[in-house]
Amino acid sequence: MRINEFTAVSTKRVTLVPYSAHHVPKYHEWMKDPDIQAATASEPLTLDEEYGMQRSWRVDGDKLTFIICRPVPENNSSVGTTRDGQQLDLTSMIGDVNLFISLVEDDADDDQHQLLLVGELELMIAEKTEQGKGLGRAALLAFLRYIMLHERLILTEFQAGQQAIKDHSESTSTLENHGATSPTRFDHFAVKIGQTNHRSIALFESLGFRKTSDTPSYFGEYELRLGRAEAQRNVVSDPDSRTSALLDGYAEVKYLCP
Repeated sequence: MRINEFTAVSTKRVTLVPYSAHHVPKYHEWMKDPDIQAATASEPLTLDEEYGMQRSWRVDGDKLTFIICRPVPENNSSVGTTRDGQQLDLTSMIGDVNLFISLVEDDADDDQHQLLLVGELELMIAEKTEQGKGLGRAALLAFLRYIMLHERLILTEFQAGQQAIKDHSESTSTLENHGATSPTRFDHFAVKIGQTNHRSIALFESLGFRKTSDTPSYFGEYELRLGRAEAQRNVVSDPDSRTSALLDGYAEVKYLCP
């Protein structure tokens, strides 16, 4: 997505910056780690393929991503470069957080063929020295707040992308043929986590996500969900004291990228 192309999210615990081309070499090194490949169910890519993926994340209307960095000094009005042009975020990169948007049919509403907007989340703290410090939780909360504050614009970009795909397609979707209507806000957020990744499961459960089943899927994953209303309450309208502390200093600032 382009909505965050020039925006960074800053808190006292973490800074989120848009995934840009200069991040790719370090990201590529992260993804060579077998432990990260297993945790993210990813296959290794070539460096050229990784650049292609970064471009896709930037332009596709169904994907939103930030690189997670250590926090920047307080009162900065912008993030990205030092005076001599060196990228601050290259030395402070620790992971990433992602959103995939999809439309699914509501199985419980057979007559109306209602569509639901689902936001699937991914979170990775790649730097092992930064794991277990609560930075993943802080990054996820900041990301969810950004999403909820900009939900309308995010979904406008998503819908424009879907329309462009439709315009270039020769066929109409089955859902459209049956009169399905498109929603204007998220129904819920979801995450899929390997059944042995107990630390990640505990993190998401601590933020209100709940398993959809007591048994893992065929692929050995649990799906956990958080309803939109609870997400709104947790990160915008009525966060508890622990959440408020992790969101302390939340600000959206200009991102400078070469």
